[in-house]
Amino acid sequence: MVEQSENRTFSSTQQLDSATECSPLKARTLFISDIHLGLRGCQAEIFLSFIKHFDAERIYLVGDIFDGWAMKRKKFFWPQAHNDIVQKLLRRARHGAEIIYIPGNHDEVMRNYLGTHFGGVEVREEDIFETVSGKRYLVLHGDKFDMVVMNIRWLAYIGDYAYDFALWLNTRFNLLRRLWGGQYWSLSKWAKHKVKQAVNFIGDYEKVLADEARRRGVDGVICGHIHHASLTEIDGITYVNTGDWVESCTAIYEDFDGHLHLVDWAQEMSRRNIPAIPERTPTAQNKPQAA
Repeated sequence: MVEQSENRTFSSTQQLDSATECSPLKARTLFISDIHLGLRGCQAEIFLSFIKHFDAERIYLVGDIFDGWAMKRKKFFWPQAHNDIVQKLLRRARHGAEIIYIPGNHDEVMRNYLGTHFGGVEVREEDIFETVSGKRYLVLHGDKFDMVVMNIRWLAYIGDYAYDFALWLNTRFNLLRRLWGGQYWSLSKWAKHKVKQAVNFIGDYEKVLADEARRRGVDGVICGHIHHASLTEIDGITYVNTGDWVESCTAIYEDFDGHLHLVDWAQEMSRRNIPAIPERTPTAQNKPQAA
């Protein structure tokens, strides 16, 4: 049983209630994108809580796993929690999980290593994923269908600076909320839903990706890039966006019946009063260095 909310499909609370750190929810496939490691706005502690509650046979990293743009323009930001995320993903690979890394525009340097394997992780430009029920999905980050990123690169960089400022405001707002016992809330996510131009851009992006899936002869598309999680039907094509771990803290998983589910982990943590994983103090051996 699933609950509908606008154009999203969320996992049933019964499924998620079975997920604990000691007994993580077993999934066939997990789709994660837009973690943005190296960016101060990355919600690393929330992601660490999520990954401890889920176990999957296959994990797709659908781009922007680290933020090369942020690393280029300011001091290197890599706290222990960001290192912990990398280590946990590599540990999953060592324990037998298949991990496929599909780079995005913020980690585009990884496109220089397509077809290579490192630490049990395979780098691919895109992939065709087949569910256990036989449905086929095109998996890609989605930046190549964003006309600003592809054709007006300088404008994309300016937008990135403005986005960083919104995240800076969001961080301080949430510090105040925590002082009063409130849960994480995303200012930029709220604004994106309210501003007409942003809503129109999201709708256009979704349609273009759905059209590409139809052109490829597959049942749907799984992507990231725009930080707007979704699981919906567009003219007979299933459009899936994994969201992100800066604003919405969402992911997609496939169960063993072949059904896809959208998880809003920030919302789930609030519902179940799950604490975020506290950030550990780096030891002398692994303390990150400023670039």
